Amino acid sequence: MSPSPPHLPKAHPGYTADVAIQISPSILSADFAHLADEAAAVPTADWLHVDVMDGHFVPNLTLGLPVVESLARAAATPLDCHLMIEDPDRWAPAYAEAGAGSVTIHAKAASAPVRTLREIRRQGARAGLALNPAEPVDPYADLLGEMDMLLLMTVEPGFGGQKFLDLVLPKIRRARELMDERGAAVWLQVDGGVSDETIERAAEAGADVFVAGSAVYGAQDPAGAVDSLRAQAERVSKLA
Repeated sequence: MSPSPPHLPKAHPGYTADVAIQISPSILSADFAHLADEAAAVPTADWLHVDVMDGHFVPNLTLGLPVVESLARAAATPLDCHLMIEDPDRWAPAYAEAGAGSVTIHAKAASAPVRTLREIRRQGARAGLALNPAEPVDPYADLLGEMDMLLLMTVEPGFGGQKFLDLVLPKIRRARELMDERGAAVWLQVDGGVSDETIERAAEAGADVFVAGSAVYGAQDPAGAVDSLRAQAERVSKLA
């Protein structure tokens, strides 16, 4: 894996920057009434994925900036904020300032993605760019140097519990090819339908950061589910 950029925020004690496979449990599938406890239930996770939805860019409404600020203070695991909102150019930097370790915006929603990605970094967080399943990756190849993570949605954004879309696998492979060709130190994240039945396909295609919601928080042992998913992805990625 390529070296991490210098602005990688300090993470929880068990985290190291050179870990090839990372698991980011999504609290969209957690109990919103006990978010601090749900965060503590996955101590070996690399990130805690926070889906911010505004009911406009996607047809769902979740949590916002005040909850992220509170969770950042309460959780030992760094927050991976995924903004599925209109006008991320205006709002994204505030999530970095609120304590998120990573902030991802959707290319489709951003009017000035380069400026916004740079501002997220300036606020001390990792900057991510997200593409929906039908959006090709090649038009954004020239922006790889402006981001720390590329998020490829493996479901249509908006709701948890959807089935993994295998049609995204060629795009994951293409993204990895572009990153390797350009020597880009960019993480490749997949989000949607990641489970013990799908994570190996995504890892084999080249993904190295995995968002898992119901596969983690729907398990009797969420921490064990994190470790199991990581082991599956690591096994395949070493063979790829």
